[in-house]
Amino acid sequence: MGVGKSTVGALLAERLGTVYRDTDADIVAAQGREIAEIFVDEGEPHFRELERQAVRAAIAEHEGVLALGGGSILDESTRALLAPHPAVVYLSMDVEEAVKRTGLNAARPLLAVNPRKQWRELMDARRHLYAEVARAVVATDDRTPEEVAQAVLDALELKEA
Repeated sequence: MGVGKSTVGALLAERLGTVYRDTDADIVAAQGREIAEIFVDEGEPHFRELERQAVRAAIAEHEGVLALGGGSILDESTRALLAPHPAVVYLSMDVEEAVKRTGLNAARPLLAVNPRKQWRELMDARRHLYAEVARAVVATDDRTPEEVAQAVLDALELKEA
């Protein structure tokens, strides 16, 4: 959440000469409303099912750089789909960086009350799952998107197109 996956993903796709896709954007396009609205109107379980379907479709159809929503890793079937892929990257950051980047604002439905505490709890619950499927972990703290994109290329030993 706020780690820069959309910005970094687009930069990576450009540098690799491929296309970029974001499953959160897929959900918004398909539903015709923002993720926060889906959470409020239909609840997290409904959103997670939409997310599961979007990730499954994207992994099956997409050949380029793919960014997944931060909570998609909670689903065991999603982790199983990611496991065999050799270029899965976990972009990490600490809570202070999250505050600088997003302000941990109310547009993030899982951070609506006591956002610093909730962010820490979310990361405590998810960090090991990200690490489980990632081939590389790249810290984004105090780095520009360009620096993060380069660090991803270096970590995966990929060459620019």
